Amino acid sequence: MPTCAPPNIQHPHPPHGPAPKRRRSPVEGADLSAAVAVFLIALPLSLGIALATGAPLQAGLVAAAVGGVVAGRLGGCPLQVSGPAAGLTVVTADLIHRYGWRATCGITVLAGLAQVGLGCLRVARGALAVSPAVVHGMLAGIGITIAVAQLHIVLGGTPDSSVLANLRALPAQLAGLHPAAVAMSLLTLVLLLGWPRLPGRAGRLLRTVPAALVAVSGAGATAALTGLSLPRVDLPSWHSHALAGLPEGPVSGVVAAVLTTTLVCSVQSLLGAVAVDKLVAARPGPHTRPGRFDLDRELLGQGAANLISGALGGLPVAGVAVRSTANVRAGAVSRNSTMLHGVLVVVAALLMVPVLEEIPLASLAALVMAVGIQMVSPHHIRTVTRHREVPVYAATTLGVVALGVLEGVFLGVAVAVAVALHRLARTRITHEEKEGVHHVRVRGQLTFLAVPRLSRTLHLVPQGAHAVVELDGSFMDHAAYESLQDWRGTHTARGGTAELTGRGGASRTAGRVPAADCRCHPWTPWRNHRSCFTGSPAAPAGPGAGRGGGELARGIGSFQRNTAPLVREELARLAREGQRPSQLFLACADSRLVTSMITASGPGDLFVVRNVGNLVPPPGEGHGDDSVSAAIEYAVDVLGVRSITVCGHSGCGAMQALLSAGAGQGLGPLHRWLRHGLPSLARTAGDRRGLPGPAGRVPADAVERLCLANVVQQLAHLRAHEPVARALARGALELHGMYFHVGEAQAYLLTESEGAAVFEEVASGVEGGEAVRGPMWAPTIGQV
Repeated sequence: MPTCAPPNIQHPHPPHGPAPKRRRSPVEGADLSAAVAVFLIALPLSLGIALATGAPLQAGLVAAAVGGVVAGRLGGCPLQVSGPAAGLTVVTADLIHRYGWRATCGITVLAGLAQVGLGCLRVARGALAVSPAVVHGMLAGIGITIAVAQLHIVLGGTPDSSVLANLRALPAQLAGLHPAAVAMSLLTLVLLLGWPRLPGRAGRLLRTVPAALVAVSGAGATAALTGLSLPRVDLPSWHSHALAGLPEGPVSGVVAAVLTTTLVCSVQSLLGAVAVDKLVAARPGPHTRPGRFDLDRELLGQGAANLISGALGGLPVAGVAVRSTANVRAGAVSRNSTMLHGVLVVVAALLMVPVLEEIPLASLAALVMAVGIQMVSPHHIRTVTRHREVPVYAATTLGVVALGVLEGVFLGVAVAVAVALHRLARTRITHEEKEGVHHVRVRGQLTFLAVPRLSRTLHLVPQGAHAVVELDGSFMDHAAYESLQDWRGTHTARGGTAELTGRGGASRTAGRVPAADCRCHPWTPWRNHRSCFTGSPAAPAGPGAGRGGGELARGIGSFQRNTAPLVREELARLAREGQRPSQLFLACADSRLVTSMITASGPGDLFVVRNVGNLVPPPGEGHGDDSVSAAIEYAVDVLGVRSITVCGHSGCGAMQALLSAGAGQGLGPLHRWLRHGLPSLARTAGDRRGLPGPAGRVPADAVERLCLANVVQQLAHLRAHEPVARALARGALELHGMYFHVGEAQAYLLTESEGAAVFEEVASGVEGGEAVRGPMWAPTIGQV
C-alpha cells in the first residue's frame, strides 16, 4: 500500500545527524521465503502435470523453470507464477496423441509467437470479455477430464485419450486394480487433504510445509521403506532430452492446435493476473505493493515463456492459480520471488534427480487427480447459479468433456450469446390502474423489439390521467427512448402527468411538478447546488411539516425515491457482512466538508469521526473528551483499520476562533473543547520556516497557516494514543495528513519534499493513496 505520510512525519523529532543508509539486499527476505514455498509446491505439480499429459517428465521441470524466470521477468503481473498448468493438460495430451511430442513443442513455440503478436497489438483486455461462466465451465470440463484419466493410473492402469473411453474402461480397471498403486494413491490423498487441517499450535507450524510436497514425499518414503514394486518417476539423461520439431499434418489442424493452445494459455493467464492483483490489494497489513498489473505486458511475457519453453522441449506455460496464491500469501513483494522459484527448479532438476526418481507415479497421479477435482469449484457453481448462467456453464463443461477444449469454449460462447439475446428480447410490459393512477411496468431490457408492445400499452392510459412508468431494467436503446419521450410529451401536452421511475433510481416527472419536490440527487455534479434544507420555501408536504420537519421529510423522501433503489443491494450486503472499513477518517464538523464526496467513497469504506476543528485530544486529559479516544480505540483494535487520516480544511471556524480569542479558562463547552487546539496555535507562533505549507505557494493568511499546522499537530496527538502507538510499532497502521481547500475544491496530502513537510496537490488524473481513495459506486444516479 503506498504511504502518503513521510518518515519524518511519523517521527516529528528525529535524532540529530543523517541516518546511516542501510544497503538493501538484491532479494528481499519475503521474496526468498515466498520463492521457497512456491518451489516446494511447483516441483511435484510440474512432474504430475507432465505425467498427466503423457510428455517426458523433464518437460514439466523445463516449463516450471522457464515460466518462473522468463514470464516472471517479462510479465505484467509481478506476483503471478507461471508454469505447467492443469488447465492445459487436456490440450497438451491431445496434441501429443495427434502429432507426437516434438511437434507439440513446435506448436507451443508457434502459440508463444501468437501471444507475442497479440500482446504487441494490445488486445489483452479483450480476453476479459469472455463470460466468466465460459471460463469456469472450461476449467470444470478440463478438471473432470483430468480426474477421470488419472483415476486409471491411481488404480494401477493406463488411461485412454478420451473421457468416454476412460469411463467405459473403468469397470474393467476396477476389477483388475493394483493394490500397491491404490495404497500409495490413498496415502497421498489422505496427506494432501489432512495436512492443512492439522489442529493446534504444532499443526499451525507444520502447515507451513506445502501439503503437496508432504503428500508426495510421504508416499515416496513409504514406498521406498516398504519395498513396494511400483512404477516410479523416470528422468532420462538431459543429453537425450527432445527439443522442438516442426509439426506435420494438415495445415488446418496445426492452425487449430495453435489457436487452441494460444486461447487457453492466454485466457487462463490474463484472468489469473486479474485475480492475483485482487489478492494483492486485499492482502492485510502494510505490505509493499508491486506496480499495477499490465495485461498486454503479461501476454508478451507469457508468449516469450511459451516460445522458449517449447524450443527447449518444455510443456506450454500459463499463469497458475495455486502457485500464484501461495506466492501472494507467503508475502512476496516483487517479481524476484517468481524468478527465484524458477532458479530453484533448475537446481532441483540438475541435482535432485535421484530423490525425484523415488516418487511413485501413482502418487503424482493422485495429486493431479485432486487438482482436477478442485477445478470443479462449488464457489463457481454458486456464482453462475446466482447470475442465472447455469446453461452457459453446463454447455461449456459438457462440450469440453465430450468434444474438446476449443469446441467446448465455442459452444459455451454460443450459448452465452443466445442467453444474452433471449434476455435482451424478453420484455414484460403490463398496465394497471390503482386509485386513479395508471401504472405501466416494464420488466427486462427495453429495446426496439419491445417498442410496438410499449406503444400499445402506453396508449391505454387515458388523456389527462396521471401515469407512472416503472422501468425495471438496466438497458434502454435509442428507439425505445425516443418512443417513450414522444409519448410523454404528447401526454403532458394534453393535460396529463407522467412520472418515469426506474431500478436505477431515476425519477423524471413531466407536467405538474410539486414545488416541494427536492431535485438534489446525491453524487451528481454540484453545479448551482441548493440544498434540500436551504431551498426556496414550499408548502408543507407531509407529516411534520410546519413544525421544522418539512425540509427533513423532503430530503428523506428524495433519498427513498432517487437513491435508495441504487444502494439497497449494496447496503443489504453490508448489513449481512458487517462493517469492515480499512480507514479511519478524522474530519471537521463543517457542513461544507462532505467526506464521501471528496474521497469518492461509499458506505463501508470509511469510519468517520467529525468534531469541531478536527481535533484529537491527547490521552490522559480528564476533560470529558473520551468520545474521540473511544472511536480511535474501536477503529484500531476492533475494526483493524490500516490507516488514519486527519483532514483539515480552509476557512475553519474553530481555527478562526483560536486566532481571535484563544481558548478561555472556565468558559462554555466550545471554549473548553478548543483548548485541544492550543498546541497548534503555539506551533504557528515559532519559526514559520518549519511549518508545512501548500506546495508551490505560501499560506494565504494566518487562518490557513493555522489549519495546516493543526493537521500536523493532531497527527502528533494521535501517535500518543496507546492503540495507535502499538499498531505503528508493529507496522500495521499508517498515518496521513490531508487539507481540503473548499473554495478551490482541491485536496492536498501531507508529504515530504526536499526534507520539508509540505501539502502536495492531488492531481485529478492520479490515483492517490488508499487513505483517500474509494469506489465511486453510484455514479449514474439520476440518469435514465
